[in-house]
Amino acid sequence: MYHVLLALDETESRALAQANAVIDLPESDSSVKASLLHSFTDNPSGASALQVAGVRRAQETLEDAGVETAVVEASGNPADVILDVAVERNVDCVCVGGRRRSPAGKALFGSVAQSVILTADRPVLVAGDGKE
Repeated sequence: MYHVLLALDETESRALAQANAVIDLPESDSSVKASLLHSFTDNPSGASALQVAGVRRAQETLEDAGVETAVVEASGNPADVILDVAVERNVDCVCVGGRRRSPAGKALFGSVAQSVILTADRPVLVAGDGKE
């Protein structure tokens, strides 16, 4: 079983693009398992990951395609959490959502996806932002 960790934020279009990237893997309906991770940076109300639209959308899409899913929630710096969960769950691949950013925006604000790509010790699948 090939285990993929999807690092999801609130954006439904990006979550859908990530789910579709996993569905496009060979034999995804029988040989792929997906852990859907949402990292809360601030969660004073105690929300669960399934209350996040992007997580729900990805789970529905994957399950409709026959992919086994599990939801994981954590809190902390998103890039660090993604890398830690990837190790803890011994996933084969991490799937992150990309988005278009200006060079200045990348320099000023950083990028979770970029940080994961550069520091992960396993393959990273980058899905588009889901926008045409």
